[in-house]
Amino acid sequence: MDIIKNLLVLIASPRVGWEDISLSGCDSRRLLQRGLYPLLILLAVCSFVPMVYDSTITFTQSVMRMIVNVSSYFFGFHIADYLLGGFYPQLTRTELAMGRLHRFVGYCTMYLVVLSILQHVLPIDFTPVFFMMMYMMWIAYRGIDYLELETAGRTKFLIFSSLLLLLIPVVISMLLGIIIQV
Repeated sequence: MDIIKNLLVLIASPRVGWEDISLSGCDSRRLLQRGLYPLLILLAVCSFVPMVYDSTITFTQSVMRMIVNVSSYFFGFHIADYLLGGFYPQLTRTELAMGRLHRFVGYCTMYLVVLSILQHVLPIDFTPVFFMMMYMMWIAYRGIDYLELETAGRTKFLIFSSLLLLLIPVVISMLLGIIIQV
């Protein structure tokens, strides 16, 4: 439950949220098992909600949309984590630094999953949700202190990490959508 509390605090106040995450001592495996994966399961369930308010959506379409949504964030997390670790080796030199990187990518991805859940539950296209995705950049900006990056490469890291975290799920979603014709 502390992972969800940390996520909510992170959304409300990223600076305080990253401080709480730093103090909580939550390891990466626990973050995935009790944070990201349950949210992905909730996203999978919420993929069927549009069938309630839109009679033109079939069960098969909902299953395909569920596969696309869950896969895009699942693989997006792992790809972004891998690429950030590869391009910024100082984030993977020690076990502590690597754990911070995993938590950084995990919490940012969890925020995006929460927004995707919100999109599925609302019966209309809620345009501000797309703008709320940009808030993830502010969360990432405040997370740079948590990662203890050198001051020289902070701006590049912010741009690169934000682009990876925002675009990888979108690209995966588009590719899977083309493949399975959603």
